[in-house]
Amino acid sequence: MTPDISDGTPEIDKLALTQRVGLFVLIGWLCVLGFPILLQAVPAGLLVTSALSTFAAGAIANAITVRIYEHGRLADFGLGKSPVAGKEFLLGATVGASAAVAVLGFPLVFHIAELDKTPTTVGHPWAAVPVVAIALLFGAAGEEMLFHGYAFQLLVRTMGPFATILPAGVVFGLAHTGNQNATALGIVNTFAWGILLGYAYWETGALWLPIGLHFGWNVVLPLLGANLSGFTMGLTGYALHWSAGRLWSGGDYGPEGSLLTTFVVIALFWVLARASRSRNVAGNS
Repeated sequence: MTPDISDGTPEIDKLALTQRVGLFVLIGWLCVLGFPILLQAVPAGLLVTSALSTFAAGAIANAITVRIYEHGRLADFGLGKSPVAGKEFLLGATVGASAAVAVLGFPLVFHIAELDKTPTTVGHPWAAVPVVAIALLFGAAGEEMLFHGYAFQLLVRTMGPFATILPAGVVFGLAHTGNQNATALGIVNTFAWGILLGYAYWETGALWLPIGLHFGWNVVLPLLGANLSGFTMGLTGYALHWSAGRLWSGGDYGPEGSLLTTFVVIALFWVLARASRSRNVAGNS
């Protein structure tokens, strides 16, 4: 059985629901537009600026709305303390990282791609890895707070999971259409990822698992020399070069624009569903 995520929230009418969701979206949208401008003076690259802007937007949108409408707690948007919070995050990070390794390991094993030395875009590549990893963690947490935070969770409780997770996945995919080198398949895969991350929230009633999944996937791809959602990071001095076509490589968008990611996301749905069934059996025994 999926965890009860109603959290005792009383039923609200459509007008109140629209007001709460509308305020959340307005604050998030203004922050997403405004913070990159404010951070222009910060001597950081596009990745760090984007990640910090996204995190700030997600944190502020959630903080203001739960302060107005709820109890002003982290638990009001899925980040409350719990005995399983750390375990869920680590599980998600492990599964997300393993999925990225699978997507890149397959072409390497079957010799349709290889890792080649390439000039780096940073002075001290390995020293930059922790900085980029932290930036990606903030970015993953920020996106989850924006797309699966208070507004999403309120809609799940009032409209139901099916009526919320699918549209939220569409919005998540569309939000990435402006990324560099975006492709149709890349956006479809991102849409599927959005559904998967929303499903991960629904199964656990918290954001720890989806943040872990998001972060694990995002951090491993650039470490293994692949582009991430159109971004070339050049961290390690190695890059993945393909002999296969764009359908398998994803082109300049990276593996997220490939059929390999499509297959992996489908497999991850199966893994989460199976884990949920196992947890329910254990809980009922």
